[in-house]
Amino acid sequence: MKRSLLFLLATSAIAWQAQAIPAGNSAPQPMAISETIPAAVDKPYSGLIRLNVDATDTQRGIVRVTETIPVQAGALTLLYPEWLPGHHSPSGPIEKLAGLIVTANNQVIPWQRDSVDVYAFHLDIPAGVTEITAQYQYLSPTSESQGRIQSTPEMVNLQWNTLALYPAGYFTRQIQIQPTVIYPTGWKSASALEISGITPDGQTPNVVQYKTTDFDTLIDSPVMAGRYTRTETLAPGVRLNLIADKPEDMVMTDKQLNAHRQLITQAVKLYGAQHYSHYDFLLALSEKLGGIGLEHHQSSEDGEGADYFSKWDKSAVGRDLLAHEYNHSWNGKYRRPADLWTPDYKTPMRDSLLWVYEGQTQFWGYVLAARSGLWQQKDALEALALVAATYDNRAGRRWRPVEDTTNDPIISQRRPKGWLSWQRSEDYYSEGQLIWLDVDSLLRQQTHGKHSLDDFAKAFFGMRDRDWGELTYNFDDVVKTLNDIMPYDWAAFFNQRLNQRSTHAPLDWISRGGYKLVYSDEPTDWIKGVEGARHMAELSFSLGLSTSEKGKVSSVMWDSPAFNAGLTVGSELVAVDGHAFSNDLLKTAIKNAKANKTPIKLLIKQGDNYRDVAIPYYDGLRYPRLEKIDKTHSYLEDLLAAKN
Repeated sequence: MKRSLLFLLATSAIAWQAQAIPAGNSAPQPMAISETIPAAVDKPYSGLIRLNVDATDTQRGIVRVTETIPVQAGALTLLYPEWLPGHHSPSGPIEKLAGLIVTANNQVIPWQRDSVDVYAFHLDIPAGVTEITAQYQYLSPTSESQGRIQSTPEMVNLQWNTLALYPAGYFTRQIQIQPTVIYPTGWKSASALEISGITPDGQTPNVVQYKTTDFDTLIDSPVMAGRYTRTETLAPGVRLNLIADKPEDMVMTDKQLNAHRQLITQAVKLYGAQHYSHYDFLLALSEKLGGIGLEHHQSSEDGEGADYFSKWDKSAVGRDLLAHEYNHSWNGKYRRPADLWTPDYKTPMRDSLLWVYEGQTQFWGYVLAARSGLWQQKDALEALALVAATYDNRAGRRWRPVEDTTNDPIISQRRPKGWLSWQRSEDYYSEGQLIWLDVDSLLRQQTHGKHSLDDFAKAFFGMRDRDWGELTYNFDDVVKTLNDIMPYDWAAFFNQRLNQRSTHAPLDWISRGGYKLVYSDEPTDWIKGVEGARHMAELSFSLGLSTSEKGKVSSVMWDSPAFNAGLTVGSELVAVDGHAFSNDLLKTAIKNAKANKTPIKLLIKQGDNYRDVAIPYYDGLRYPRLEKIDKTHSYLEDLLAAKN
């Protein structure tokens, strides 16, 4: 009977398929895809690659590369790095590689790009050829529409993954390479790479030869170089390298320098070990170079405005950047999710544990900013209030769990979104931070202050002092380490917060910490700083939008009054209650609407169309802040306090 039923089902399916394809219509079958790129093997590559880079054309941002590669006769595939650490995505800028010519013995060797993997170039090496030379250019962006600006007349940011090809078929840690860079006359450079030779005479271009290293370490050790530089030692083996638009941008007070030194002190006290032989902060202070915050094992690429030091007493916004990236030396570079570690830059990364890699780093970035003095404790509390309110009001949590946002680097590759609060983005960063705040407060509460996430940091990230290899982990390792500190159903704890849909963010840490989240009609100093830094008005928790100084709408909250009035990102507010738009006027209109119970009248421009809208919103201005619960011990303040 079962065989008869299966036969009937099969014949019915065949009959249905025959009917589904009308007679006479063509119906092709897919062309087979054959693997033409050798898989990576953990064995040494024979010979030393020499990479020579000319970075002197900073006016046009054209970087000229000559790469000499030892080879054997036969098939060879060269790869351009595609899956990039720190980006968590296949975002290697292959479109900016140009002019590729490969030669050997004064003869051109033709190459053919792979028809499936466009990051691969196939060559047939003739008999007798033992070395090839590849010449090409990396065309760094000349406007923001092309990508991040990496070269200006004052400075350049060299990322080796944009400059180097490598032979397929090998773990990249098994490929040896020796880089040399020519910088403009009089410039100085900074990198975690060690220098073997340098010829700066102040009259000719500056040639720097770096020591031979493996390809992995090269890619993980970018360079910043510039006309105006300053280097300060923060701790033995730890340097703060400043590259600026102007010399005066690098002037700092003793207090500011000490806060950066305390960042190192507090981090080492937290983890109890260091996973680098030396560490270099590469901090660009510029209004021209594109901003950046990118982690590496023994360095970080950091970008701040030219007024980083001069505006110190006006706003603390952004001063957690170095703390965040420095933490990655432990979390992300040394301890790395097993499904994120890859043997080369062709193998796809899987991002399922980014809520640890980035989420806990976001947590410690805020904490160490406060412990070091880069922030005051008040700054941290106000910043956390904004994070808590933002994710508690994120409508997208109703359909998309946090764990799914770990796929966002691959899905959207950080392209702007029109409805961020509904679509969600890389929420594993800041909602991951909220989850770890929950973990810390629960540990402190249940053990009466005996244990905290500091214990996890030391146990999970702090072993094997000075080991700067990579030690991988999985979900079970995270759970086990927490259970060793305090037995609890941590697997269920994380599953509920990561994989379940919810209407509210995980905010139990606020009450456990001795505070409550409230909204007032006056912005905190932190929100004022955000508005000043971004030249905008933060009205997400009232009208449900944010606007630039010129009235451009930069965000609209899903299901908010602004959303219901039909506003979108890119809409322009032309007038408020019949008067030319300003952010101050819009805030006044929100206050008046609350007092008078009359709709807020706006003239909106969307494309070429103008229209009047009346928004019936009467709850006034609403800004989040954390309010202390009287006579309550604060575990949150304990968390933010410096370690002795």
